[in-house]
Amino acid sequence: MKNKEIIGLTTKEVAERLVSEKHNLIKLKINHAVSPLENPQRIKEVRRLIARLKTELRKRELTDIN
Repeated sequence: MKNKEIIGLTTKEVAERLVSEKHNLIKLKINHAVSPLENPQRIKEVRRLIARLKTELRKRELTDIN
């Protein structure tokens, strides 16, 4: 998911997606610990997506305050 797609979501959708991706990351880490993932780079991608989602939420939070 690119930044443009994230910006197009509502704040509620971004928050829901954040929770979903955090859960997905935990599952990926557990699966990778049990048996190696076919694409371990996916963990890195999910971490970065979570960071993008958090950044967008924070940006919206700051613009609402002002």
